[in-house]
Amino acid sequence: MSKPSLPQGTRDFNAATVQKRQYIFKTIQSVFELFGFQPLETPSMENLDTLMGKYGEEGDKLIFKILNNGLDNPQKRVQIDEGMAKVLEGKNSTLITERALRYDLTIPFARYVAMNHGQLTFPFKRYQIQPVWRADRPQKGRYREFYQCDADVVGSDSLLNEVDLIAIYVTAFQKLNLPVEIKINNRKILLGLAQVCGGEEKLIDLTIAIDKLDKIGWEKVKEELNNKGFNVTQQNLVERYLNISGTNAEKINALATLLGENEIGKKGIEELNYVLAYHQNSGMSKHLVADFTLARGLNYYTGLIFEVKAIDVQMGSIGGGGRYNDLTSLFGVPNIPGVGISFGVDRIYDVLEEKNLFPTSIDQGTQVLFFNLGEAEAKVAYEQMGKLRDKKIACEMYPEKSKFDKQFKYAEKKGIPNILIIGTDEVSKQECTIKNLATGKQSTISFNELETFQF
Repeated sequence: MSKPSLPQGTRDFNAATVQKRQYIFKTIQSVFELFGFQPLETPSMENLDTLMGKYGEEGDKLIFKILNNGLDNPQKRVQIDEGMAKVLEGKNSTLITERALRYDLTIPFARYVAMNHGQLTFPFKRYQIQPVWRADRPQKGRYREFYQCDADVVGSDSLLNEVDLIAIYVTAFQKLNLPVEIKINNRKILLGLAQVCGGEEKLIDLTIAIDKLDKIGWEKVKEELNNKGFNVTQQNLVERYLNISGTNAEKINALATLLGENEIGKKGIEELNYVLAYHQNSGMSKHLVADFTLARGLNYYTGLIFEVKAIDVQMGSIGGGGRYNDLTSLFGVPNIPGVGISFGVDRIYDVLEEKNLFPTSIDQGTQVLFFNLGEAEAKVAYEQMGKLRDKKIACEMYPEKSKFDKQFKYAEKKGIPNILIIGTDEVSKQECTIKNLATGKQSTISFNELETFQF
């Protein structure tokens, strides 16, 4: 039998890790609900045609496809080559792929809205915390199975939604004690740049190339633009655009000069200024950075876009999102505008761990271990243990009667800070002995005092 292993890009989580992850989930969830969002869950798999064509050519390549079940159904077979036939135990057919694991939470949400729009109250505000899957190359901070935490608003054009979503980011990361900067741009600005470069049909090629800037550098981006038909003048214009720097106000002024009278570009700048001005008044503007290199390569974004980076950490984005006004039209339901953000929980976990920002109280499990000193004593001890559990004090009893040394070692290995002993003498006296393993302090108290004892 081969040694057991995990699929590449996936992980097991022990108790300490799960507790830390739950701390992140609960913190973000509490902020979502503070801002009036309600929970939603969708299936792990979607019909393939729900997902394909929604993420661009690069994204489509990363979708995990699922083979249909039912080898005995001739209508679910297609001809395959001999090599695959051997894999399928000699059967000269394989299954058609009609479903796939969800790539993100946004497209399934759009599908849900399209299917249920007649019953929803708009604006509809939902949050969703579930795993997603991508056939990506695993590396630090990038996994094939990972959780996303999304908040979306659909049914409203108001930029107050963008203002609120930025406030959610700021509030959540403040609660996590994690310093971040929130980069903000607008796809209308990128569309304006594409038009100035010759036509809006260049938008997708432009955003895909710009989105790779951090990974491959300008020279490679320039090479990619050249391959996509951007001439030297247009490449120079894009380079000037990417080199805009200064304060947010200085950047916007330089951008306005670069785009000139382009109407869609001016509209993008206007929306950007609106959100920045709102948070100037809210006091959150210090977290916002106008970044015109931000492109968000996904095709469905149409307006303001966001990306969150942890400060002083070598890590990719830990959050992102934007406006996607025509997304539900992909499912035959037009004119439902939307905007949303996502938290990258796995990367947030890695950053909190690296910066040692998790509260020490998170991984405290069992607080009291009741020693097992025999059947009669255990029954009495179990009754007292129930009283502590009623007081929300986590405790457990060693399951077998064993030597003191063995039960002590169990408590030490599990990091249980207190042990409680009820032996024959303690039963007769209606008392118990408590010892704190860290300080060595030992106390003997009555059963009546146990419920108010400070562990």
